[in-house]
Amino acid sequence: MKVKAAVLYEVNQPIVVEEVDVDGPKAGEVLVKIAATGVCHSCYSVITGKEKWPLPAVLGDEGAGVVEAVGSGVSLVKPGDHVVLSISPACGHCIYCVRGYASLCLKAAQMRERPPRYGKNGKGIYQFTVASFAEYTVVPQEAAVPIDQDLPLDKAALCGCSVVSGVGSVANTAEVKLGSSVVVIGAGGIGLNAIQGAALAGAAQIIAVDLVEAKLEMARQFGATHTINASNGDPISEIHALTEGLGADYAIEAIGTNVTYEQAIRAIRPRGKAILIGLPQSEPICLEPQLLMNGERIIMGSALGSTRMRYDVPRLISLYRAGKLKLDELITQTYPLEAVNEAFEDMLNGKVARGVIRF
Repeated sequence: MKVKAAVLYEVNQPIVVEEVDVDGPKAGEVLVKIAATGVCHSCYSVITGKEKWPLPAVLGDEGAGVVEAVGSGVSLVKPGDHVVLSISPACGHCIYCVRGYASLCLKAAQMRERPPRYGKNGKGIYQFTVASFAEYTVVPQEAAVPIDQDLPLDKAALCGCSVVSGVGSVANTAEVKLGSSVVVIGAGGIGLNAIQGAALAGAAQIIAVDLVEAKLEMARQFGATHTINASNGDPISEIHALTEGLGADYAIEAIGTNVTYEQAIRAIRPRGKAILIGLPQSEPICLEPQLLMNGERIIMGSALGSTRMRYDVPRLISLYRAGKLKLDELITQTYPLEAVNEAFEDMLNGKVARGVIRF
């Protein structure tokens, strides 16, 4: 079947929107007609080469759509189901899945790393995670999470990555306590969701840190009680001044640089938690051991917000229906697939909370 898709052929080159071939679903797979997909920084990391991925590849890691067809042995979804696509499919049976840590599923990589399902002129084209920058995609059935059919699919798409990563980092990984103080470093798509996750958790103080004033304004709309423009200097002293000189109870890092990693760790008080979400660089970071030993500070990574997709996505949708989770407000600009490069530019320039491509 021929479909329109956004393909990255070379690192640091524009994405090409063109017609490609896509295979039908094999055993255990589903074919999904994409309705909408978020424009995510993870895909941009593939474009720049920060995230190593075989090329050419169809990008897109935050999508929702309708199941068109299923392969043999599929039991989790059926044709006609509306689904959110998960970049971290969970088998449900490995040691981490049965312990409730589905985002660490031992078989997730195996389910993701399949032969190319796209192709052109006889040459294969890989998929980056769920390859939602295409009219149709083929994913393992475990990567398709059923949702109610009356939920707008452009809103639902955001629950595939940014919402679960941001809100989940607060609720699941950090387990933020009522009345606590939370610093969020980076007010992009995931950072804004960490901010609204902290508000949902009942944090008394939510401090947003970013270099772009427009993003800090959006942070206030999503629940930040204080904002710090880091372009004015090191934000750590301001964070400590706002938190009784001790630092915050929790710091959520949502950018992925060594500088912001260190800022998150230095921003927390003794017994505080620093949660690292941003895609890391390959270079190591250096910290004084006393910073950890004397203060018993805790540093944790957060894989997809420690989310159990089939459990957490319906809960998030319930919060949205109750008017407590902002999804409409996240979508500040929509684009056709042909404008995918423009969408990334707007993301980088801080013009959008979340850009969404609609099909």
